[in-house]
Amino acid sequence: MGLWRERFLPWLVDKGLSGDEHEALRAKAAAGLEGRVLEIGFGSGRNLAHLPEGVERVEAVEPASGGRRIAAERIAACPAEVRFAGESAEAVDLPDDSVDAALSTWTLCSVPDPARGLAEIRRVLKPGGRFHFLDHGLSPDPKVARWQRRLEPLQKLAFGGCRVQLPIDRLIVDAGFHVEQLETFYMKGPKFSCFMYSGVARID
Repeated sequence: MGLWRERFLPWLVDKGLSGDEHEALRAKAAAGLEGRVLEIGFGSGRNLAHLPEGVERVEAVEPASGGRRIAAERIAACPAEVRFAGESAEAVDLPDDSVDAALSTWTLCSVPDPARGLAEIRRVLKPGGRFHFLDHGLSPDPKVARWQRRLEPLQKLAFGGCRVQLPIDRLIVDAGFHVEQLETFYMKGPKFSCFMYSGVARID
């Protein structure tokens, strides 16, 4: 994976995706989760502090051992059991129909094949299971979208393949989910990387 992506990038992402605004969005994304939850892009475990009491177990998918090391104290402090279920969103180490819900925050943007990753989420969710998502993606503003196209190569290079012009809502619908809740907005910061999609999708 390389020293940058394995060691330094997890630390940078942990620090960069912290602060009051990020934590409030994490809490909102986690609201309503219960039972056995798959988390794609577990990272350094920052979402653990926001899990509702009804979450019994987290099936974590995370490729970087650096992220898992940073997460160790947060895992120890979490009342829910945490188990690692693979390193790739495109190959989750779980059987079909085995989790009650799924969670992904600032992750689909970095999955090499997001359609395949979403298909895996759909595969392991039980019928009626819900996918809680929070990610940045394509802005509806043509001026911002042009800057996203221009700057995405640098974004990918610096942040482990992260893309800023994915139409997150359309990808989720195309994967066979029904979007029940969706909010789009800009976070504070450069608009090219701060247009957010936040919501909940369901499988029938």
